[in-house]
Amino acid sequence: MSFQIALSGLNAATADLAVTSNNIANANTTGYKSSRAEFADVFAAGADGIGSGVQLSTVRQEFSQGSVNFTERNLDLAISGQGFYILNDGGNEIYSRAGAFGVNAEGLVENAQGQRLQAYPVLSDGSFNTGTLIDLELTNDVNPPVASTQVEMGVNLPADAVPPVVSPFDPANPNTFSHSTSTTVYDSLGAPHTSTYYFIKAPADNAWELAMTLDGTQAGPPQPLEFSSDGRVIVPASLSISMPPVNPGTGANDIQLDVDLSDTTQFGSRFAVNSLNPDGSAAGRLSNIEIDQSGIVYARYTNGRASALGKVAIANFANPEGLQQAGNTAWVETFASGEPVRGEAGSSSYGLIQAGALESANVNLTDELVNMITAQRSFQANAQVISTMDQITQTIINIR
Repeated sequence: MSFQIALSGLNAATADLAVTSNNIANANTTGYKSSRAEFADVFAAGADGIGSGVQLSTVRQEFSQGSVNFTERNLDLAISGQGFYILNDGGNEIYSRAGAFGVNAEGLVENAQGQRLQAYPVLSDGSFNTGTLIDLELTNDVNPPVASTQVEMGVNLPADAVPPVVSPFDPANPNTFSHSTSTTVYDSLGAPHTSTYYFIKAPADNAWELAMTLDGTQAGPPQPLEFSSDGRVIVPASLSISMPPVNPGTGANDIQLDVDLSDTTQFGSRFAVNSLNPDGSAAGRLSNIEIDQSGIVYARYTNGRASALGKVAIANFANPEGLQQAGNTAWVETFASGEPVRGEAGSSSYGLIQAGALESANVNLTDELVNMITAQRSFQANAQVISTMDQITQTIINIR
């Protein structure tokens, strides 16, 4: 009987050492969650208080947060808080905390095992369809050009300006206008054009005219512009002038610009351009990928524009400890874990996503080394029990 009890102790110590050694071996594994061996005593019916040894009760997983290490690589992702990445493994959903992702030849985001990161698709209104999962794909498409339609103008015209000495207005003759400034706008094909604005002081007090040329071609006659006694625009009352359309000569649509004068003033005695912001852009190539804390994946283009490609989906479980380990730092759901509950990073109890970082294993090496010594002593003690029982048995056999 004592042999069997001590043997169960040896088996228990061996299992404890196996769990501890696995934790130590994975101390540098991204997203790894440590485990611990739990034991229970064994009592046979009618044992009169004498147990029959020990047995391995379960190997429990520890899903505490690992430290977040920054890598400065955009597709390295770490979850700070609760949740798991959802991965497509050949049509089956698996879950992981390891966020070291890359891009395959098709532009799909996947890990080293070829398991594809799942995301919520973008809807036409810019929101996300959280009821559907797709493979996250990084597009290499050219971002289409956007034609300029508006220029936000913030200039200050000198209150003491005098009318030009020559009339009528001629953009080629600087004696026919008071001040000018220019910016770049784009046609419907993305070609750039120089849009120049001319300010002409009218004879009446606080009265001006605004003229525009596009690559030297004048956009209709000058438009009236009038200020109040405190220097604010009062004509046009809408604070916006619609300039006549101009053919850019590139086969694109005519360019018609609305000049927003909300920030234009007539103060002091100096002409100043405080802001001149046209909309529109040329075609752009993909230059960078950014992922924010809520998991939205943005494609940034060389034209300064950005578009959302999807939102990283995460899942949580009522009992994460019930998940079954599937290897490669991944888990699959079980009856004990419950159904996966999908959500969005930063909402409810779901953690935030940190781009350019990886979650380290939550293994405490100091604790594991101490546990290894404890398991070793337990093994030695049980082996000593077997040695002692062997001596007792040998003594009994030698009795004459």
